[in-house]
Amino acid sequence: MARIRLEMPSDYSFSTLIPVRITDINYGGHMGNDAILSLIHEARMQYLRSFGYTELDFAGIALIMADVGIEFKKELFYGDTVNVSVCAGDFTKLSFDLYYKLEKEVDGNWQTVALAKTGMVCYDYAKKKVSALPVEAKEKLSF
Repeated sequence: MARIRLEMPSDYSFSTLIPVRITDINYGGHMGNDAILSLIHEARMQYLRSFGYTELDFAGIALIMADVGIEFKKELFYGDTVNVSVCAGDFTKLSFDLYYKLEKEVDGNWQTVALAKTGMVCYDYAKKKVSALPVEAKEKLSF
């Protein structure tokens, strides 16, 4: 069976530290895959906020997540702190991708625990249809 292999950028424009909560831990004693997706969501919100945006106000339009891909590399446990690096790329008229690199510190070195990509589509909730990517937002998120 083929595995997902994400092509990741080499540079990230944003990073944030997020602690693993006890509620993130599953019956296997490590962070569950659903909690990884929630952690990515938190990182996305912080990333957007760093530009003055939210998912519901992205330069006057909203964002919806069209797809997600996650490569799991290592386990996370209660008490770990995750460094999540984020950047945007692959801009089109209506959408763009966000890339996430999740790392934890082990013996003084940062080790990758997961890689992820979310496809974000610009959306007008009032009209219930996709909308053009705001030029202002593309310029801010491009680096």
